[in-house]
Amino acid sequence: MWGDIMPLEALTSMQEAMLGGIIGGGLIAALMAFFVVGFLFSIILYVYWAFAWMNIAKKFKYDKPWLAWIPIANLFLIPILAEKEWPWGFIFFVPIANLVFWIIWMWKIYEKSGFPGALSLIYLATFVPFLGRGSISGLAGIANLVIIGLIAWGKPPTKKNKK
Repeated sequence: MWGDIMPLEALTSMQEAMLGGIIGGGLIAALMAFFVVGFLFSIILYVYWAFAWMNIAKKFKYDKPWLAWIPIANLFLIPILAEKEWPWGFIFFVPIANLVFWIIWMWKIYEKSGFPGALSLIYLATFVPFLGRGSISGLAGIANLVIIGLIAWGKPPTKKNKK
């Protein structure tokens, strides 16, 4: 039975329809699974990001750390924590300027937390895929998440006193 393979030309219209339904259904199921996993991953990243920024705001004794949970409003938290006025958050809606100010403000926030400000430059590596190295971009994205976690929950590196 299994040794007899029927050529596609010999399929009846009913068999073709069934085969097309199976293949199409499988593709739709795979796409649905991809989107569900992507959606869950996005939710997990958002919760992590919000918890981290809320904790950073608490460390800096900001009186409204809950802003980290509100989309768009959480962008205004960054300049506030970098000791700027909240209207500076509108700069995030200006292309290229948002990248420059993000790095400047993150530098200040990192240093204020006791970490090297130069860590903010790792964010630039997320743009490397435009240069043909997608894996570097992914690693930079993960590194940024780790750094934000260190700022939120870690202890800054200590400098040993030299005599």
